[in-house]
Amino acid sequence: MKGKILLLTGIGIGYVLGARAGRESYDRIAKAADKFWSSPRVQKQVDTAEDFVKDRAPDVADFFADGAKRVVRQVAGNKTTTKSTRSSTSSK
Repeated sequence: MKGKILLLTGIGIGYVLGARAGRESYDRIAKAADKFWSSPRVQKQVDTAEDFVKDRAPDVADFFADGAKRVVRQVAGNKTTTKSTRSSTSSK
């Protein structure tokens, strides 16, 4: 479903940007897009997606926070290794 929505959106944008028919074509496409977006089936999927994101947002935040902490620890560990390597090469 997501792929179809993206395809239709891309086709619509491409047509609007590429069309030379003027305002009438744009208005027709805008009306069709509004009708599509307002349909109960689409709004049901939008609500489902919103609920999913609300449920998963804390998990995603924790995932990225843990990843950032891991990267900071690795970078901090590499700095101490680099410093000791530099000091040993400079004493030669």
